[in-house]
Formats: sequence, C-alpha cells, structure tokens
Amino acid sequence: MTSRNRMLLQRGLLLVGLMALAVLLSPYAPAPLPGGGILGEDVDSVGAFYESKLKIRQFLLSLGPYATAAFVLLQAGQVVFSPIPGELTGIVGGYVYGTTVGFVLSTLGLTLGSWLVFELARILGRPFVERVVSKKMLARFHFLAKDSGAMVCFVLFAFPGFPKDALCYLLGVSRMSFGTFMVVSTIGRMPGTYILSLQGATLRSEDYVAAGVIAILCGFFLLVAYLFRGRLFNWLGGGDSVPAGDEHPES
Repeated sequence: MTSRNRMLLQRGLLLVGLMALAVLLSPYAPAPLPGGGILGEDVDSVGAFYESKLKIRQFLLSLGPYATAAFVLLQAGQVVFSPIPGELTGIVGGYVYGTTVGFVLSTLGLTLGSWLVFELARILGRPFVERVVSKKMLARFHFLAKDSGAMVCFVLFAFPGFPKDALCYLLGVSRMSFGTFMVVSTIGRMPGTYILSLQGATLRSEDYVAAGVIAILCGFFLLVAYLFRGRLFNWLGGGDSVPAGDEHPES
C-alpha cells in the first residue's frame, strides 16, 4: 500500500469513527426542544420529507435519544446528495434545537459532509466529479484545479447562493491540501449557517417580525450577490470571461 493510499485509508477510518462517535454520544447531547407544532400525516415520499420542517422534526423525535446524531448525519448527507436542500435543513436546526445548538450541530454535520465529499472526489478522481458536477460548473470554475487559493475558496464558500456542495467536489480534485480545505470550508459556511439557524429559531418562537427582517436582509444580500456575480466570478477566475446570460450560480 502506497503512503497516499495509507493516508486516505486513515482519514476515511477517522471519518467513519467520528460518525460512529456522534451516534454514541447522541443520548448525552441536547434533545430537540418541546412543542413547535404537531404533524399528523405520514411521510409518504423522500421529496415530501425534505419539504417540511415539521416532518423532519417529527422524524427526529421518533428516534428518541439518537435524534441529535440523526440531524448531524442528515446535514452531512445533504452535502453529499445535492437534491436535499441545505437551506431547509439549516432552518430546521434552528427550529428544532434553537439558534446556538442548531448552529453548532449544523456546522458539525456540514463539516463531516464536506470532508466526505472531498475524500470521495480525491479517491475516485475527476471522472467521478464530472458525473456529479455539471459541465457548466466545471467549465466556469476550471481554474480551481490549478489555482485553488484559500482566500478565493473562502469567498466562494461565504458567497450567498453559491453551490458549496459542488465546490467541495471540485476542490477534491484540486491541489488544495486537506487541512486548508477543512478550515476554509468550515469557517466559510459559518455565517450562512448561523443566519439559517437564527431564522429557524425565530419561526419556532413565532417571532414573525424578526423572521421577516432576517428574510428581507438575506434577500437583499442575495440580490446584491446576484447582480455582481459576473464581476466576482470573473475576478476570482483571473480574468476569464463569464458568458453573457449564463452567470448565475447553479443550485
């Protein structure tokens, strides 16, 4: 076994070990907050499951002491499986656990998921990434494979509406070191994760004024980011042009 394969195996075992540890420690972690709505209907499909925060809450409560581990793994899974909406699970974290605990648990899950995606891309290589990430995304951010500077990637992770999960796949086939990736991806996601947790907590407390203000502010920043997306991506790419009418980041 080569040193590289040995290193990948060690990191893979560590990742699996951390997920197992989350399950073992779950009974001692904060439980979902009481109240917050009751749902009587059954979960009849995966799509419906992820479209309702109340259904997710009901699912978590049904797991008893392992609800916290399930939520962390749910957040990790939405990074790997892009059809799962990350914004929804982020809001659910605040709705079910409150702002602070929801933020911490979401960050743990997102970190584990980002790590898993990075390792999968690094082990399986570019052919695998090309099947997961759209050709449009690969063409637009091809420069990351050659020049994946930490500051550039931090901006992309913090950029509202940017497909961060796809970015994890791209960086897995770049020259970025594992340590740098973990720091950049974790810290870069934190502002958006906190806002989603806060929004979920305000919805739970039925503080609709605060929730509305947060939503308006988020919408404003998303609008500004959308209007200047072309210039930003062009600057990050070192001057590569972005085709007119095709500048919006993909979800």
